[in-house]
Amino acid sequence: MIQVKSLQRVNPRDVEAPKKFYVQAVSAGKTDLDRLAYLISNQSTVRKADCYAVLEALLHNMMDELREGRIIELGNIGNFQIGVSSDAVETEEEVTSGLVRKARISFRPAKALRDLLQTVDYKKVS
Repeated sequence: MIQVKSLQRVNPRDVEAPKKFYVQAVSAGKTDLDRLAYLISNQSTVRKADCYAVLEALLHNMMDELREGRIIELGNIGNFQIGVSSDAVETEEEVTSGLVRKARISFRPAKALRDLLQTVDYKKVS
């Protein structure tokens, strides 16, 4: 169950408008690579240390592939890709890599993860 709470915010388009209340998801904690390795090891014949090593190798290789400009397709998990934001210029000739202002890693979840959002329950907490 996903816990949510109310949060009062100002309208960024009209800072003079009265504040309104919105729903915000509340974290129920964190799961790290160590915990994932433990969970996976309990569902297989592979030891936790081996699972952890594979997850670390996955991270290392994802970073290498992203650096090369590749999209990483992780099947039923989704895709990772580097995207950039840049300053605008008037002509194509002015476009250079120096215009990049910010880079980000984009994640596009696969259908199974997107479908998960249709099945979760919500509970308001204070």
